[in-house]
Amino acid sequence: MKRLHIKNLLVGALILILFSGFFPGKDDLYFQISKNIDLFAKVYKEISFNYVDDINPEEFMRAGIRGMLSSLDPYTIFVDENKKDEIELITNGKYGGVGITIGVRGDNVTVVEVLDGYSAQKQGIRVGDVLIEAAGVMISPENIDEISSLVKGEPGTSVEVIITRNEARDTIKFDLLREEVLVKNIMYYGFYPSNSSNVYIKLANFSRTASDELKKALQELKAQREIKSIILDLRGNPGGLLDVAVDICDKFLKKDMLIVTTRGKDAASERKYYSVQEPLVGNANLIVLVNEGSASASEIVAGAIQDHDRGLILGTKTFGKGLVQTITPLSYNTSLKITTAKYYTPSGRCIQRVDYAKSNKVINDPDSLIESSFQTDNKRYVYSAGGITPDSIVQFSVEGDITKELLAKGVFFKFADNFYYANSSEDLNSFSDEILFSDFEKYLSKINFVYRSEAEKQIEKLIADTDSKKMNKTISEELNKLKLLLEKSADSDLKAYKKEIMREIKSELASRYLGAQGKIIKLLEYDEQFQAALKIFSDSNKYDKLLNLNE
Repeated sequence: MKRLHIKNLLVGALILILFSGFFPGKDDLYFQISKNIDLFAKVYKEISFNYVDDINPEEFMRAGIRGMLSSLDPYTIFVDENKKDEIELITNGKYGGVGITIGVRGDNVTVVEVLDGYSAQKQGIRVGDVLIEAAGVMISPENIDEISSLVKGEPGTSVEVIITRNEARDTIKFDLLREEVLVKNIMYYGFYPSNSSNVYIKLANFSRTASDELKKALQELKAQREIKSIILDLRGNPGGLLDVAVDICDKFLKKDMLIVTTRGKDAASERKYYSVQEPLVGNANLIVLVNEGSASASEIVAGAIQDHDRGLILGTKTFGKGLVQTITPLSYNTSLKITTAKYYTPSGRCIQRVDYAKSNKVINDPDSLIESSFQTDNKRYVYSAGGITPDSIVQFSVEGDITKELLAKGVFFKFADNFYYANSSEDLNSFSDEILFSDFEKYLSKINFVYRSEAEKQIEKLIADTDSKKMNKTISEELNKLKLLLEKSADSDLKAYKKEIMREIKSELASRYLGAQGKIIKLLEYDEQFQAALKIFSDSNKYDKLLNLNE
């Protein structure tokens, strides 16, 4: 009996030792997770069964998931089964669709781009067409988010769309065949100016095929003539796949150079990415154009080029996204896109702008992002936090309030449609700036466009204030005289900002007459950042000085 008692004690002790890790204290991570999953499940069940109104259990749970993820960063998201094509687009750069890009112009959902070679283009859809129905559903700006699911679908299937064009004079029905649409990462490449040895490349995305597209473009251009300089345009490029950004850098950096480092939750997660081949264009001078719309993979490329002094960064400060996401497949055709690491440029800087851990009770160990100085290979100072600061800051923005209002109201877009359908058989280059500007002024008069400057708005407030307070009539009369003068200044404002207004007019007309690539080329004529890059290339001493090449 005694021996049995001792045996039971030993077995009990052994069980205690084996399972002690599964009965932890309140601070143990696994215990906290288990406890709160249990609590969450009970709340979910109680509300689902006992709430006063009927609850949609799936939507209720999805709301809980979205609410939980909203306490982290905006890049950690739940992707449900209805958006699986977005995962395909992110990872492989392709989707089932008809080859159009849409946007809201005024009160209409409008075709703003038609991709070459797909059913929309082959069957006659044009830029400027107003989409009024898709798959039997009436379309308006209010349900624009639904259009993607209506038009996209399995390749080989079809979708019926109805459009109006030429200011709604024509209504046309199309039965468009869905195809596998490959997203082009390089929107344009070529020698520019055409007789020069300078190459311009517009890289818009970092999907799976971007590196192959760049390699093919550079090989094709090298076969034509020697490449002495390259302008790589990453403006407005929101990024994409990290390994693709590494491959892009491979085309410019010498072999075995560090491109980027990623660090996750612990030291063991650190990964370093190096260039693995000799560059395709190692000797060509390089300028990378960036702006506030350049993010993520764009910043990895810009950071590596800058830190190794391989080329100049020109434009305005980048977005500042130094976080890396991983897509994890879940059950029921859903996925979780989760931030798993921060990335660091070769000099060691993290360029993340927003510290989502700061003042966040959900995240236990805030990693404060403090601006610090680092040095490039040539001992130039660069800084962490807040994006990539260009080596040469050149602003490029819309200055005139009247231009901003014309853009906001979609007037340039509508004018281009109106002009094109009236002159579709003509050559765009046959129209002088004077003719185009004069036609634009007539169009503004035709549509009764009224421009009210900020000064005019402020005067109207003052007039209303003086009238309500029954102030001296003389003051009110003088203010009204000033208001009349300001109203007459609209024509002078139009002429004062003629250069940038002509830029918008010509770019929209180019998309109608010459297509998407024609629009890109036309815009370069007015592009102050691009022209500044060309000017630096024309002065080799300035290029070398900015990179400390002679130090």
